[in-house]
Amino acid sequence: MPAKSKSQQKAAGAALAAKRGKIKKSELKGASTGMEKSMSEKELHEMASAKRKGKPEHAAHR
Repeated sequence: MPAKSKSQQKAAGAALAAKRGKIKKSELKGASTGMEKSMSEKELHEMASAKRKGKPEHAAHR
């Protein structure tokens, strides 16, 4: 499941870093906190590794 926006991708990257132990979980803010708890390392990697070119900064709410 690729990220729909740059901000979602950044949050997934932060959550992935915390899951791998590169940063403390207490340093996470906002959506990355929930992502770290609810998503697997594979899912976070897929979301964070997609290309950013052409993505909006924030996803539109639906």
